[in-house]
Amino acid sequence: MLWGAVQGYLGMVGADLFLQRTSVLITLYGLLLWVGATALLRALAFPLLLLPFMIPFPGVVYNEITFPLQLFASRVAEAALGLLGVPVYRDGNVLEIPSQRLDVSEACSGVRSLLSLSFLTLVYAYLFDKRVWMRWVLFLATPPIAILANAGRVTVTGLLSEVNPELAHTVFYTMEGWVIFTVAGVMLAALHLCINGRTRKPGATA
Repeated sequence: MLWGAVQGYLGMVGADLFLQRTSVLITLYGLLLWVGATALLRALAFPLLLLPFMIPFPGVVYNEITFPLQLFASRVAEAALGLLGVPVYRDGNVLEIPSQRLDVSEACSGVRSLLSLSFLTLVYAYLFDKRVWMRWVLFLATPPIAILANAGRVTVTGLLSEVNPELAHTVFYTMEGWVIFTVAGVMLAALHLCINGRTRKPGATA
């Protein structure tokens, strides 16, 4: 608890939001340890594991992650659009197509959907499968699925833009994000069912 208090004070003095936010968690862990010792921490291990997901990455780390993901999404979209017969020219994270210029911005990097999907995967695996190894498999499968789904979103945006440039903006783009996110969740659930079908013995239960 003292550690959390000191870190929170240093974060306030240095105007570092990440230090301030994580100090709350450290103080909470210390309080639970003081009240119920390690037994209470073990009992609450899973919900405590989920709490860090509510804290955004520090700016330096976030920027180091987003730009490579932007480039990856734009490269995949370039290749996919080319295969689908859409003329495309890529300059970094910018795609030039006949209808308009698409900028794969920081918001399109997929980091937010990756964190959200990772959170939901942990909850899903905890509730629907008791095998520890399976939980790890699903969690480790989340990043590639989320990243590919985001690249698919950029590709779909390019295709819709060729139909109507307005579909690449405003509410249509937001709705498209929800659809792609749902598809990524379904892919994870399908992976779970597929592995179950290959690993479970007849009559076995979770």
